Amino acid sequence: MGRPPAVARVLERVTATVRQHELLLPGESVMVAVSGGPDSTCLLHALVELRRLLRIDLDVFHFDHGLRPGSAEDARYVRRAAERLRLPFHLARATTRPERGASVEDWARRARYAALALAMREVGASKGATGHTIDDQAETVLLALVRGGGLDALAGIWPEQGGIVRPLLGVTRAEVEAFCRAKRLRPRIDPTNRDTRLLRNAIRIEVLPTLERAAGREVRATLARTARLLRRDAELLRRLATEATVELVEETHKGVRLPAAALATLPAAVGARVVRDAAYRCGVVPTAEDVEAILDLARGGTGRRRGLAGGSTARRDRGYVSISRSSPESRV
Repeated sequence: MGRPPAVARVLERVTATVRQHELLLPGESVMVAVSGGPDSTCLLHALVELRRLLRIDLDVFHFDHGLRPGSAEDARYVRRAAERLRLPFHLARATTRPERGASVEDWARRARYAALALAMREVGASKGATGHTIDDQAETVLLALVRGGGLDALAGIWPEQGGIVRPLLGVTRAEVEAFCRAKRLRPRIDPTNRDTRLLRNAIRIEVLPTLERAAGREVRATLARTARLLRRDAELLRRLATEATVELVEETHKGVRLPAAALATLPAAVGARVVRDAAYRCGVVPTAEDVEAILDLARGGTGRRRGLAGGSTARRDRGYVSISRSSPESRV
């Protein structure tokens, strides 16, 4: 008996995405991040069906943020799913809480990815897989526009980044839900996904449907295509910036330094990326204002300095711009 059309459609698109971007190679061990929701549940079952074709091994990972009473039941749901599929199950729980006034969404994302990376190292998994879809891509592009992001932000979610792969990026959320119905799966539904006080939820529930009514057509795939086209440009700039970083950034015992004249003559888009890479090496997550301040130091005279995020300092000395490390013991 053949597969239901809804299942076959998702499997075909996952296979195409994996092969197009070489996301999963034969013999790799893949840790699938499963929240228990429709997207990650679909991803898990799709990869189970495709594991012989792709020749991969699978583990299941769940992260409990502990932010709402039902989170423990989500973990039990994912554990039972792993047991039914006879796959190893790994559970991690949050050990911190978001700081007062901080973005809960940003804290949750960072904590989840950090826990996934740790679990991957512990079992030797070469890839982690998450259930991002075309809809997530469209929402991310609109978020970047609202927040004033640059090219890297507008390029959206990358199919592969830092060992994390997104095999569902060619699949819509409607197709995910049809897949789950066809396989008689009953994913968990997170009630906070309906809270439109969270910007991503507001974009999904209110903004995207309004755009589609105004345009008279579906726009999610269009926004995803825009992100795909922008990623090609972003990839070129990344390669140029990487080459310039290797050539210009010099490690010192206090941080890093860059030759001011060479930095000042780089194209602005490349120079900004070199500055960000240099700042990251010092433990600094620079703001847009920090990046522009460092470039301004490179273009100006000696003897000036600027404070940066995290308590670090950028200083213009004779011939160089220096960035100090962000740890208190290494700052001057």
